[in-house]
Amino acid sequence: MSGSNLFGELRRFARTSGAVGGIAARVAGERVFGIKTNRASHAEDLKTILGGLKGPLMKVAQFLSTVPDALPAEYAAELAQLQANAPAMGWSFVRRRMASELGPDWRSRFAAFDQTASAAASLGQVHRARLPDGREVACKLQYPDMPSTVEADLRQLRMAMAIYHRMDNAIQHEEIYKELTERLREELDYGREAAQMRLYGLMLAVHPTVHVPSPVAEYSTDRLLTMTWLDGRPLMHRLAEDPPQDERNRIAEALFRAWYVPFYRYGVIHGDPHMGNYQVRPDGSVNLLDFGAIRVFNPKFVRGVIDLFEAVRDHDDAKAHHAYATWGFTDLSQEKMEVLNLWARFLYEPLTEDRVRRIQETDDPMFGRAVAEKVHAGLKRTGGVKPPREFVLMDRSAIGLGGVFLRLKAELNWSRLFHELIADFDEAALAERQAAALAKAGVPTAG
Repeated sequence: MSGSNLFGELRRFARTSGAVGGIAARVAGERVFGIKTNRASHAEDLKTILGGLKGPLMKVAQFLSTVPDALPAEYAAELAQLQANAPAMGWSFVRRRMASELGPDWRSRFAAFDQTASAAASLGQVHRARLPDGREVACKLQYPDMPSTVEADLRQLRMAMAIYHRMDNAIQHEEIYKELTERLREELDYGREAAQMRLYGLMLAVHPTVHVPSPVAEYSTDRLLTMTWLDGRPLMHRLAEDPPQDERNRIAEALFRAWYVPFYRYGVIHGDPHMGNYQVRPDGSVNLLDFGAIRVFNPKFVRGVIDLFEAVRDHDDAKAHHAYATWGFTDLSQEKMEVLNLWARFLYEPLTEDRVRRIQETDDPMFGRAVAEKVHAGLKRTGGVKPPREFVLMDRSAIGLGGVFLRLKAELNWSRLFHELIADFDEAALAERQAAALAKAGVPTAG
């Protein structure tokens, strides 16, 4: 590691340690020494601190807010509100970054380049531009010193998760941490993201309700990703206008296909389903954005997802045990599996009923949290579980996307949408499609 990277990590660690240490001290004080603290107030302070930081700690906080019992409920509720909207870097940064990636004459390569960022996220910001051939593009620039920022934040995350686990062992976090570490490091590689964007363009090519940008290779590097510009409005803005039910349903169906056609047909999932990663068009079709957090699954894992659905539908405990084992869960007693099945029934229940309905029919906004707390108590009682790495993004996507469907108040036949995708499922055929698509898109694979 270079000296500059080391100092970058130390600066970041110093800046964030108060936030992470504050969680540890207050939660430990309450649980170990009986010192009562105002968790809700501290959680709000934490959201404010993280919301002003660029880098992955905010992204990790968003993620952990969707993993049941990875954090106490008060922290999860506040961190779930983070939308990766830190203020953009100024024009001086943009000039330096563009010159370092495309050369000192970079301005001459564009017909127009907007000095004001159109979006700012946790790892980079986006500027609209026009190429000499007339194409409108989005230029995504990575913030300075992100590799050392990622490493410093991962150290903080390890510390926070270790402290929380010592106080509450219902969920063992080792594999969650490994998964987050690998995915966050991959997100720094814009060359990889460009390949994953091409992959999604291939997988969703025959689905006109989902639009994916195309990378522009000659204007892209490891820290600059240039892609075709897609016109659309943030979903939250459209929801604020109270769109009619048929539009809500069209948006929800498009999002369902955007996530689950790649998963059930190719064994690939978009692991970042927060509201900032999709836009809507006037016809109810959607733009899918941000392809940094993508996971490729073994076809056996996808088969296990279908097996667990069938086990929940048929009340088949033997099949449920087989599905959990396929995913990588170990040391599952009957009692522990019954606890996990509470969560499985919560997730799969909309898929088991062949009728038009909302994704959650109770109006209680805390219903999901109540289920999670019941699962947590059961896991604590039975000795806890160690979720396998492959489970992490799959679970996050299901919970995150379900939350979007809930906000949309969509009314669809979820069962029919699901069965359309799995009707001709075959592991060997999926493996062939997956290998061909990854090779064509140029996505790096392990080994």
